[in-house]
Amino acid sequence: MILGGDIGGTKTLLALADEGGIVHERRFPSRDWGDFSALLRAFLDDAGCAADIAAACFGVAGPVLDERARLTYLPWTVDGPALARFFGIDRVRVVNDFAAAAQGVAALRPEQLATLQEGRPQPGAPRLLIGAGTGLGVAALLPEGAGWRTVGGEGGHIGFSPADEAQLAVWRHLARPGGRVTAENVVSGPGLAAIYASLAKVSPGGTALEDPAGIVAAADANPLARQAVDLFVAAYGAFAGDLALLFMARGGVYLGGGIAPKLLDRLRQGGFVRAFGARGAHAGLMADFPVRVVLEERLGLLGALAIAAAHTSSA
Repeated sequence: MILGGDIGGTKTLLALADEGGIVHERRFPSRDWGDFSALLRAFLDDAGCAADIAAACFGVAGPVLDERARLTYLPWTVDGPALARFFGIDRVRVVNDFAAAAQGVAALRPEQLATLQEGRPQPGAPRLLIGAGTGLGVAALLPEGAGWRTVGGEGGHIGFSPADEAQLAVWRHLARPGGRVTAENVVSGPGLAAIYASLAKVSPGGTALEDPAGIVAAADANPLARQAVDLFVAAYGAFAGDLALLFMARGGVYLGGGIAPKLLDRLRQGGFVRAFGARGAHAGLMADFPVRVVLEERLGLLGALAIAAAHTSSA
């Protein structure tokens, strides 16, 4: 038996699997729990798990050091060695959530993807996974021998670079003395709310909207919400284009996270690809990068299970 988890500030997905596939799976609202150990105990009790767990992998939304991670948006620490001892699990891996999700990219089927730009994919070239949700995750897959090496990171915390006056107004809205505005401050669920708030400053009298999902839902009828979504899409595209060049991700740029599937119609209208390709002297190159939206919500969970399975077979 193996155990996998995708642990984020909004939701936590857990699953047990054996050689035949997933045998038990649950979704939990993360903020309903004081710590991860209590949540994991509830999951295992619910599963009635009596069999020994040979290996586990938890993808965590936060930086990882020595198989331990502290979530960025929750006061949780996920300690792999401590969990192994407490729950009697033979081997526990703790990885960045997007490093886990990246391992699931290669296994995606065509119906689990939506194409924004076909590009000219190069076999064996680096791939890039970017995902806006509660935060902004980044991971790269680099060719290594006959397989792939995952490089996780905190790319969402690089500085936000405004591309026009509207984006500059968002930067000013978010800027604080002694602080900095990161890409995640703009390209995320809270970022979309901040964009709407910055636009409302100069267009008073509109509907007060603070929930990102409400802004997306109102975009068809509310001009201010539509403007906010369009600005968000452009900022997302520009960020993705910068990182595509950084990694030369000619194998494909994949948009994961919870927001992209909900904005698929808006992403297909072209604003994302235009901002993605606006790279000055390298604009001609950008059309060669495949860009696809991941429609499979459980990408991180499936990747974590794949890592756990590999960790078992390599033991």
